Amino acid sequence: MTPSPDRTTAVGGTRQVPVPDAVARDYILLALRLDQHLPGTVDGFFGPAALKAQVDMEQLRAPARLAEDAAALRGRLADELPEDAPRRHWLELQLVALETLARVRAGEAIAYLDQVERCFAIRPSRRPDALIDAAAAAMDALLPGDGPLADRDAADDERWTIPPDRVRGVVDGLVPRFRAWAAGHYEIPEGDELSVNLVRGQPWTGYNWYDGGYRSRVDFNLDLPVRLPKFVGVVAHETYPGHHLEHALKESVLVEAHGHGEASALLINTPECLISEGLANLGRELVVPPDALADLLVELAPVAGVPIAGDPAELREAAARQVAIRAQREILDEARLNAALLLHADGVARGEVLDYLVTVGRFDPATAAKRLEFIEHPLWRLYIHVYFEGERLLREWLHLVPAAERPARFGRLLTEPMTPVSVQAEIDAA
Repeated sequence: MTPSPDRTTAVGGTRQVPVPDAVARDYILLALRLDQHLPGTVDGFFGPAALKAQVDMEQLRAPARLAEDAAALRGRLADELPEDAPRRHWLELQLVALETLARVRAGEAIAYLDQVERCFAIRPSRRPDALIDAAAAAMDALLPGDGPLADRDAADDERWTIPPDRVRGVVDGLVPRFRAWAAGHYEIPEGDELSVNLVRGQPWTGYNWYDGGYRSRVDFNLDLPVRLPKFVGVVAHETYPGHHLEHALKESVLVEAHGHGEASALLINTPECLISEGLANLGRELVVPPDALADLLVELAPVAGVPIAGDPAELREAAARQVAIRAQREILDEARLNAALLLHADGVARGEVLDYLVTVGRFDPATAAKRLEFIEHPLWRLYIHVYFEGERLLREWLHLVPAAERPARFGRLLTEPMTPVSVQAEIDAA
């Protein structure tokens, strides 16, 4: 149902923001109040500014009270929303997460694994070291030369390093291409915009800041060298068909067309993040299928100014090899999940966890330290799981249909209030 004109407020004198109903209003107020205790919990908000102003002006509400508010609002859902409404199910899981965050902030002891499960509606699983070791062995066979795997991997990466002054050119080449693909499959809201900044001093590689009005600011971090084969996926993850497209479509469809005002608050460490990060990871394979990546690397190499660009024959051979290497590197990356569990669930010393990332994950020391910085961060210590568990879950769901039907099925993730539980239910029913 489209909200009627008397349920909207003007923004900037031009656009109209739907006024949320009572459930959405109280959900938004709860999230904004919790953000005062856990800054960053509200990753973006494009609902009525009056709600933000109300929270800014009122007396700070204690975390224990916020946990009670979350439980009370969850109890109201049965009276205010139909039992079989996807919106109600979505809100129930989101409120479990917010209650958990508030309880932990209030000092309640909740085991790390239980926190992860309550916040993301999925329990993380450890990755067998044998699986990671097998991926390392496969990389060992793929990489040329002799010597330690880490050294050869670093040398191969170096050949694909984009000089900082060339990064923006690569972005400018990729974003229009990715947007054109998205426009061929989905109805992108008219007037969508994104701006790109290159930053330093952050624990992440890339970040999408969604401002509402179909506008995003995307930051790419230059703390570590930018490698072209991985950067292609990072750009897709943050722009099209990843975070920017998802947020713009959900603003258009869920908030504006259906009046789901709660979707105007983008919250960290809640089940919506597992869906969002999982679809952003998967989206790169839709817009650049694995069998098309090598050709794209060859095309972009001169624009990127990578060292290998000057030898066409070697470039094409190395690009084809990169496709296979990236597949194994993604398995090695799952050592980050184990590292988080070692640190936060098992109580392993920090130095030992760092050594695990180097010896088992085969990260170079500088990259391992940056990955550990993310895992240790108060806001992201839980969040690390959503990338891997989200991609695993959504890949299984997406691959229930033939390849030709996957873009349309993927579109449901962009426009519906899906949750880890609802996705798993569809998998189980298939």
